[in-house]
Amino acid sequence: MDKNYFAHATAVVDDKAVIGTGTKIWHFSHIMDGATIGENCNIGQNVVISPDVTLGKNVKVQNNVSIYTGVTCADDVFLGPSMVFTNVNNPRSAITRRNQFLKTHVGTGATIGANATVVCGHNIGEFAFIGAGAVVTKDVPAYALVVGNPARQLGWMSEYGHRLKFDANGIAVCPESKQEYKLEGNKVRRIK
Repeated sequence: MDKNYFAHATAVVDDKAVIGTGTKIWHFSHIMDGATIGENCNIGQNVVISPDVTLGKNVKVQNNVSIYTGVTCADDVFLGPSMVFTNVNNPRSAITRRNQFLKTHVGTGATIGANATVVCGHNIGEFAFIGAGAVVTKDVPAYALVVGNPARQLGWMSEYGHRLKFDANGIAVCPESKQEYKLEGNKVRRIK
C-alpha cells in the first residue's frame, strides 16, 4: 500500500497507526498502533504518539514531545518543544495504572509552549495559549492566556496569538486579523 505521508527513515510508524495525507514525521519518532493523526500534521524529532491518541488536521508537534494514551488534540493545535502531557496522577514504577489513564482534550487552535506540563484530566479550551514552562493543573478556558507554576490566567488571546485588550463594553480587536471578541463574565467569544 502506498503511503500518502512522509516518514523519515529513522521514524517508526506501526502498521495499525492511521496517518493523514500530507503529514510529515521526522527523525527518531514513533507512532504506535492505534494512534490517529490527521492530514497535514508535522511531527518533529524524537516524538512518541501512544495508542488511542488522536490528533486533528494541521497539528504541529515540536521536538521531544510524548503524547500519551488519553490525549486528543483538535485541528490546528501547536505543541511546543519538550512540552509534557501526563496520563496518571499518582505514578509509581512498581504499580501498574494503565486502567487509570485520565483524558485530556486540547481544543482547536490552542498553543502549548515549550517545556509546559499539562497534568492529565484537564482540558485546554480552543485558542487557549499556555506559556512556556507553565504547569497546567486545572481546565483552561477558551482563548485564555495562562503562565507560571501552577498556571494562572493573565488575560486573553486572539485566534492569531495576540493579547486582547477589552474596552469598557467588553470588546477587543485583534491587531493583526481585525477580528472582534466579546468578554462576558469569564468567557470570550469571537463576534466578527
